[in-house]
Amino acid sequence: MHLRRELRERVGLPVTVGVARTKFLAKVASGVAKPDGLLVVPVDGELAFLHALPVERLWGVGPVTARKLRERSITTVAEVAGLGEPALVRILGRASGRHLFALAHNRDPRRVEVGRRRHSIGTQRALGRRSRPPATLDTDLIALVDRLARRLRKAHRVCRTVTLRLRFDDFSRATRSHTLPEASAETVTLLTTGRILLGDAMPEIRRRGITLLGITFSNLFNDDAIQLALPFGRAPAWAIDTTLDHVRERFGSSAVTRGVLLGRHEGLRVPLLPD
Repeated sequence: MHLRRELRERVGLPVTVGVARTKFLAKVASGVAKPDGLLVVPVDGELAFLHALPVERLWGVGPVTARKLRERSITTVAEVAGLGEPALVRILGRASGRHLFALAHNRDPRRVEVGRRRHSIGTQRALGRRSRPPATLDTDLIALVDRLARRLRKAHRVCRTVTLRLRFDDFSRATRSHTLPEASAETVTLLTTGRILLGDAMPEIRRRGITLLGITFSNLFNDDAIQLALPFGRAPAWAIDTTLDHVRERFGSSAVTRGVLLGRHEGLRVPLLPD
């Protein structure tokens, strides 16, 4: 509740949360609670909650499957559960029939694992449909990497893989990735890698146009669990990054910035969530 309230107050974003014993039912509860709510499904009320919902709330029930079920007057999850697995298999096929029968009885074998840290972090910027010269794209990339590298260091993580994400004028997408020889959270290392990927993609960008640029850091590790390379000790770039991070923590993210980013609007900033 506190996190939802903080996000609403600080960035104006609605957050919907569903809580239940299984991953499937928690997702369903989140959908029912939209656009901005918290819904907790008690263990002794799971089936009563689930069975009252329309069949479209079950994973895998799209327009085609819903039409097949509704043609047979099956409109609620309770009616799917009461139909029996053999009948569902005859209507929908073996895989879909067995899948929906299990979900209708809230059977989800996936374990809920806690304490796992995220495997990647990313950010992106919508660019619109106007033409952007290489120098402007480079500035966009600098802003993205600068912001994301700060998040990486704040979470005490390092990454080995940098992925550039592109969306073209025809709304098709592409990615370019590179894995570093050593995990890093240094802005200069990550930016250099991103620039190489962007340079490789420039011929395609000139030909197809670009409407979105994104960057993702993956293969993440704790920053105290990496093997140091010779010579031992932190490089000067790391010290510069750490100093700038401390200044921004104390005086705000815009207290120190690159000259090329002066006067540039950062867009919405989402609070860094616990990792």
